Amino acid sequence: MSKVPPIILNNGVEMPQLGFGVWQVPDDEAETAVATALQAGYRSIDTAAIYGNEKGTGKAIAASGLPREELFVTTKLWNANQGYDATLSAFDESLGKLGLDYVDLYLIHWPLPSKDTYVDTYKAFEKIYADGRAKAIGVSNFLPEHLDRLTGETSIIPAVNQIELHPHLQQHASREKHAELGIATEAWSPLGQGKGLLEVPAIVAIAQKHGRTPAQVVLRWHVQLGNVVIPKSVTPSRIAENIDVFGFELDPEDLGAISALNEDRRLGPNPAEFDVA
Repeated sequence: MSKVPPIILNNGVEMPQLGFGVWQVPDDEAETAVATALQAGYRSIDTAAIYGNEKGTGKAIAASGLPREELFVTTKLWNANQGYDATLSAFDESLGKLGLDYVDLYLIHWPLPSKDTYVDTYKAFEKIYADGRAKAIGVSNFLPEHLDRLTGETSIIPAVNQIELHPHLQQHASREKHAELGIATEAWSPLGQGKGLLEVPAIVAIAQKHGRTPAQVVLRWHVQLGNVVIPKSVTPSRIAENIDVFGFELDPEDLGAISALNEDRRLGPNPAEFDVA
């Protein structure tokens, strides 16, 4: 059984607070990586159409022997398929690649404001949800202004907004908007990218204090903030390490030291401008 506690989404669905991400994992490696994660106790798997690894992810899920109801599977709609009808077709394709009858969470990958189709796209998501083929629907990389428009023109408040979030980009405005609307905050690139963040002296010192690794400290910080978090690795030892963050707690001094690291510095694109389809 998974040792990861759930959070309750705004429609009552339970989502594990820590999951396994497969961004940049080639399809032929995804099957092994996801299988390793499932064996380590992960029950939430996050993929996307653009990652090109839905098939490998689905194979690992099928081979695991785990009951479907014990798993939480997320995938995302790519920008080129935004629009009502295109969304429905793309969702069918993702389900087929995953080999599943439903997903637990379906996300619009980017708002793509220059295309101005995310409202129509989300209305297709509402149909998918009404048909029971996604247990929850949400968005990714949406800024507060995108959320305001979306909630003003559609019927279902997104369950999740998955955004870049780490100690160097703490996303205070977005997290406040999410709290106001009852949207769960999910962090992608939760550890930053590369070693930089994990070599910051304040994080290294906290890790030494608790007898943990810097990565475990950062993931624990996310957990205590209430974020959903999806670290990625293809290294078995790190996959196991990343889920082992529920046996210690950061104290107020630790949290304050990490809070002071915010630089509002993005590693990925700015959602207000990103328009790659």
